[in-house]
Order: sequence, then C-alpha cells, then structure tokens
Amino acid sequence: MTPTDSKLLRNAFGHFATGVTVVTTMGQDPETGAAKPVAMTANSFSSVSLDPPLVLWSIDKGSKSYDAYTNNEHFAIHVLHRGQEALSNRCASRDIDKFAGIEWQKGIGDAPLFDDFSCRFQCRVEHRYEGGDHQIIVGRVLDVECNAEPDKNQPLLFFKGQYRDVA
Repeated sequence: MTPTDSKLLRNAFGHFATGVTVVTTMGQDPETGAAKPVAMTANSFSSVSLDPPLVLWSIDKGSKSYDAYTNNEHFAIHVLHRGQEALSNRCASRDIDKFAGIEWQKGIGDAPLFDDFSCRFQCRVEHRYEGGDHQIIVGRVLDVECNAEPDKNQPLLFFKGQYRDVA
C-alpha cells in the first residue's frame, strides 16, 4: 500500500466504533532491571471463546512496551467506562509514569490491576500470532470482575478518532 492508501485504511478502520481498554503487565526498568508496571491503551480487544474462556488484543511491534508484553505470560485488560478518558489518554502517551497517582495492586502473575474499571480480565497468554506490524496475543481468562456501580457501566467509546457517548 502507498502511504496515502495506509492513511485511507486507518481512517476506514476508524469507522468501526470500539470500546477502550488499558492492558497492563509487569516489565523491567531498562536502567535498573527492577520489575516495573507497564500499561497501554488498546482498542483491539475482542472476545474469542467461552469454552475455554479466551480474549485477544494486539500490540504494535514498534511500541516501547512491546518487550514487556511479549516476555510476560500474564496481563490484565481493563475495560474503561465513560469517566476514564484521562486514563485512556495517559496510557496512550509515551515517556510518562502511567501509574503515578493511580491506585493499583498486583493480580495474577503480578499483573498490575487498576481499582477503577468497568470490567477487568486477568489473563495468561495462550497463543501469540504474527499479524503484520502487530503481534496478536490470545489470553486465557483466569479471573473476571465487572463493576456493579451504574456510572461505571457507561462505556468509553472511540469512533473516527474521537471519544463518543452512547446515544
């Protein structure tokens, strides 16, 4: 594809409204080698199977977080609610501490878990597949929790490059 075609394709993909997730795992600090929580915004999340319980998401091979997600067997997917645009933007940014001032704890396999979410899946990698400039990660759901609070059940949606509300 030509660069113009790639831009057209990206814009065409944007016509598919998606929910917004933040995927977390543990990585390593490049300077100290110490364990470090990692987070990134992803809208490539999808359910795959109920039996066994599987989900998938994909990561750009050029992402600064790529090594953390491809070298760790556990991750958590946080489905965001309408009030979490700031978290989505923060986790989509580069070169900032995505965990500064945010409540979290360690989950299964030490995957970082945010306390605020609409729904949260704790997963172990089941498969990894090549997908062009992305790697597709299929995870087995080990635990799921959904928030019962009414204001946490309005989805954060993304459509044509912008956050949207449900009409």
